[in-house]
Order: sequence, then C-alpha cells, then structure tokens
Amino acid sequence: MNIPNSVEIAESVKMALAEDLGSGDVTADLIAADTVARATVITREAAILCGQAWFNEVFRQVNPSIQITWHFQEGDAVQANDILCHIQGNARGMLTAERSALNFLQTLSGTATATRRYVDLIAHTQCRILDTRKTLPGLRNAQKYAVRCGGGVNHRIGLYDRVLIKENHIVAAGSITAAVAQARRLHPMIKVEVETEGLIELAEATAAQADIIMLDDYPIEMLREAVKITAGRIPLEASGGVNMDTVKMIAETGVDFISVGSITKHVHAVDLSMRFELQDFKA
Repeated sequence: MNIPNSVEIAESVKMALAEDLGSGDVTADLIAADTVARATVITREAAILCGQAWFNEVFRQVNPSIQITWHFQEGDAVQANDILCHIQGNARGMLTAERSALNFLQTLSGTATATRRYVDLIAHTQCRILDTRKTLPGLRNAQKYAVRCGGGVNHRIGLYDRVLIKENHIVAAGSITAAVAQARRLHPMIKVEVETEGLIELAEATAAQADIIMLDDYPIEMLREAVKITAGRIPLEASGGVNMDTVKMIAETGVDFISVGSITKHVHAVDLSMRFELQDFKA
C-alpha cells in the first residue's frame, strides 16, 4: 500500500505548520526550553488507523529529536481507549506539533474508517468501493491513500489519468459516440469512462466501446437490467444516492464498483487525544 512520496508529505506538513505557527508558538514559550516530556495518543472511538507518516513528519519538522513509538500499523482496526503511540522528547516541540499532527491523523483515519464501513457492508459481493475527486483541497493523495487503507479502490486521481465523459461533455461533443471517438483520438492510452443516465445512453456507451460505464442515479431494478444487458462485457460503476442504507442493495445488483463521495467529502474526524504524563516532565 504505497503512500504519497515523502516530498509531498513534507510539503503538506510544511503548509499546515505555517498556518498554525505564524510567527511562533507563544504558549509553548511558557515552558522552559530544555524541558523533556512523555505523552500518549489515545483514540476515543473505534477506527481504522491512517496518517502515521504525516503525524511523524509534523514532529520531525518541529523538532527532529522527538521520538514516536507506534503500537499499531497503518490500516489496523483500533478500539476506543487504545493507546496508539508514545511520544517522548522536547516538551515545547511536542506542544507545538500536537494539533497539526492530530489533525492529519484524525482526518485520514476518519476517511479510512468511513471507507471500511462501506467495504464491510458489501464484503459478501464482488463489488468494490471507489472514491471520487470530492476530496479536501490539498489532501487529494492523502485521502486517496486513506481510502486504500480502509479497503477501498481509487478511482481516477485527477483530471489527467482517466477520461470521464459526463453529461456536459456529451452535450458539448454532440453525443456519447462522438465524445468517445474524440477521446480515443486524443488520448489513446487512457481509459475512457462514460456517465449514463438511462438504458438508452447505456446502449450507446456500450456500442461506443467505453472502457467503463457509470450508472448515475439508476433505480435498483434498472441497475439489475444494466448488469443483465452488459453481461460482464464492460465494468459498471454505480453512482449517486449511495449511503449506508442503500449500498448493500446496490452491490447485490451485480455492479462491479460503487463510487461514494461521502467517504472523502463528509469526513467525521476520529476523536483522538494526546495526553502528557506530567510526572515525566524534567528540566
């Protein structure tokens, strides 16, 4: 499970610290510069752990002498009140890094946790959960990684790695057939996906030999009919109206993928807490 490269992680952390630190941490200045402390990070709820690389990088940039010992691996399921890691080192640095580090960890763990919930609901089928481009600005690759930690599959990363012909593209191009043909001419090595809104468009996208067909807001019976019509010749992605109550029914129609925007868009950050062990303070 490859994480975004170290340069990208470092840049994300640098921006997060810049907006938090500004001209300096005036509260951490209250602590003597040579004070050493120990702390633990605890989860207050069950979750899928994700974001360790970003968490570690925050502390590294603030004070590289701070040591972090993790008790779980990326993608592990953790339970309420589990101790995720121990941190030891310069107290000022730990206090300065705390919020930014937790922000990364709780947000990415939230994305991974939401993904796993959907994945578990359809585990009895062959269907896979896809993410979308509805990600937090600046955290696209980080959230895409979190989706993988949760057992999901990445859809296109951006506008550059897959042609996705949607309603407005079809109108502008004149037809699905024309849009697919133009995509093949301009980008012959890139997969072409077509969004359809009914069985007539499905038939045209099939005839145009799209690589993947999106079934947007199809009722359950129409999803079943689409699966029957295509008979496994073209992968089908169901989209729209997907939530915890509907995902199982959608998966059971036989579609290959279900895209869920909420796993990256409506992030419920995991409740984490960093607690200093005051008895370990020393100057």
